[in-house]
Amino acid sequence: MYKYFFRLVFKRLDPEQAHHLAFRWIRLAARVPVLRTFLAAALAPRYKELRTEALGLRMHGPFGLAAGFDKNAVGIDGMAMLGFDHVEIGTVTGEPQPGNPKQRLFRLVKDRALINRMGFNNDGSLRVAARLASRTPVFKPVVGVNIGKTKVVPEEEAVADYVKSAERLAPYADYLVVNVSSPNTPGLRNLQATEALRPLLSAVREAADRTVSARRVPLLVKIAPDLADEDVDAVADLAVELGLDGIIATNTTIAREGLGLKSDASLVKETGGLSGAPLKDRSLEVLRRLYARVGDRITLVGVGGIENAEDAWQRILAGATLVQGYSAFIYEGPFWGRAIHKGLVARLATSPYATLADAVGADVRKTA
Repeated sequence: MYKYFFRLVFKRLDPEQAHHLAFRWIRLAARVPVLRTFLAAALAPRYKELRTEALGLRMHGPFGLAAGFDKNAVGIDGMAMLGFDHVEIGTVTGEPQPGNPKQRLFRLVKDRALINRMGFNNDGSLRVAARLASRTPVFKPVVGVNIGKTKVVPEEEAVADYVKSAERLAPYADYLVVNVSSPNTPGLRNLQATEALRPLLSAVREAADRTVSARRVPLLVKIAPDLADEDVDAVADLAVELGLDGIIATNTTIAREGLGLKSDASLVKETGGLSGAPLKDRSLEVLRRLYARVGDRITLVGVGGIENAEDAWQRILAGATLVQGYSAFIYEGPFWGRAIHKGLVARLATSPYATLADAVGADVRKTA
């Protein structure tokens, strides 16, 4: 049904316009008490087998919405209604910014992928913090807050910009993510180098602790799939050294070669970050490498090319305690979360593992 609707309606619309239209419908549905209860029962069934503890938090399951869909924390209840166990909002920057000129979002339908060069378009940390502070939740998913650098802020002032966002947003975040891996903000990926990343993460950690004294706000870093293997290892070692709570692997890729892309060359050549199915293999490879390096010392979040329950299950076996998706939601529609959860239950039932926690990293441990 949804796939027919996608071909008939959404595929004919500009991708960004289609996103805003669909998101508006989701938010409206979440505001109608009887309707949202019905939809949550149909689309977000709970399975005790999938209950997950990660980052010191309890969740109904391991499957969450990756950052980028709800940049401004306007639709958290709606996304929970659709079955996401945690919702990561953002990326939020210190100051509001419009992002890059349109058109900046492209569908590669033949590849079940997206290219975006959105450029962190968002309302800024002050407004997003106020929105989170005034929120009266209907559903209560874990809410992560992903923060990035304001475009006009020079690289040498990036730490202060991140600290400002952390101070404003940490009180309302179940966890914080430092995003240094988007390809759409000039110079941002330079911050992944350990000599730049160490002071940045340390400063954000101190800001979160200073602002929120009643609890520890978990801190994660999100990395790119384009890092060389030795750089992945260096980030893993740094995360352990600094006592980070987790790593999210991975963001979008700037690569195009070697991905077997089938879409028209005019689309493939668009600049920006590629997400979706073509990212699957590299994201899984980075995740395996991270787990082999850090084991169970920190939480790993697998994202990038997850389309179905089998993909999510493979990320868990490779070391992910949590998994996230975004691009496949565009192609699969509102029953996607339900299908992921049902598929994970089925795979766990036929596996040798008693719990999801037992399955985390099992494939990597076998080959160690």
